[in-house]
Amino acid sequence: MTIQEVAQAAGVSIGTVSRALRQQPGVSEVTRAQVTRVAQTLGYDMAKLRAGKLRRISFVLHRRNIGAGGNPFYSHVLHGVEDECRARGLTLHFTSLDNGDDVAELMQRNGTDGLLCVGFVEDDLLEQLRALDLPLVLVDLLAPGLPSVNSDNVGGARQAVTHLLTRGRRRVAFIDGPDHPSIRARRLGYRQALYDAGVPADPALEVCAGPEGTTAEVTAAMHALLALPQPPDAVFAFNDASAIGAMYACQAAGLKVPQDLAFVGFDDVSAAAQTAPPLTTLRVNKEALGARGVQLLLERAALAQTELPVELIVRASSGERR
Repeated sequence: MTIQEVAQAAGVSIGTVSRALRQQPGVSEVTRAQVTRVAQTLGYDMAKLRAGKLRRISFVLHRRNIGAGGNPFYSHVLHGVEDECRARGLTLHFTSLDNGDDVAELMQRNGTDGLLCVGFVEDDLLEQLRALDLPLVLVDLLAPGLPSVNSDNVGGARQAVTHLLTRGRRRVAFIDGPDHPSIRARRLGYRQALYDAGVPADPALEVCAGPEGTTAEVTAAMHALLALPQPPDAVFAFNDASAIGAMYACQAAGLKVPQDLAFVGFDDVSAAAQTAPPLTTLRVNKEALGARGVQLLLERAALAQTELPVELIVRASSGERR
């Protein structure tokens, strides 16, 4: 018997059941009595609720990040979540969400009693997840009032740009991406590295690859940089896929990497080591992100904001200019 089944039988939300059985405010006495009666009739284990022991976790991912055009980053995060759940005897469900989905109904179907929201989701979907009043941890995402685990995006970006500057590059461009906390943090790190090195920032060297960061958008952004009166001699991109797309766009235009332009990405997806030349990047321990998310759920760390370190992986794409 799960809290979702009690909610369905009582005709109320999961959050209402949770508040009623925990004697929390925000529920009328009539509703509290009704929920308690239904839970007792169905044989719901009140000790389980009081102990707060999680048994079933849902890995929640936006639908745009799965399928043929999905983001390989999150498959590794899922592996980390799965390994941690196995080690702790937890049942794991995978749930994809999109605009218009009935989040409460989906979670009731899964029998979920803990949520890992991974990557970008729209505000409306996140608010529906909050309203469930279940333990909720964000992975690769930030939102006020919620625990989260992220990579050190600011520090990693600073490492990337500092590395390019030490290789003799002076016009380092940044290919920006979708509006996401991790990407905003990487933009901040890019700017901080220039400031720390005393290199004047040129707004023309910051270009956005569009709301989705598609290959076409990245290519257009790179072409815009190459068309500048003073084009860049290096590019730091918000992720590896964008760095690879921009690098290939330059090569198609007859430029040599790294002789003409150096490139650094972020994430260290498997394709980064297979490009020609191999891509310098920041390695994110994606499995550790997932595992730490599960740990935060179990710890019930109300407002923990955890950052995991990243590692600069130097490959041939960022070689010195010759």
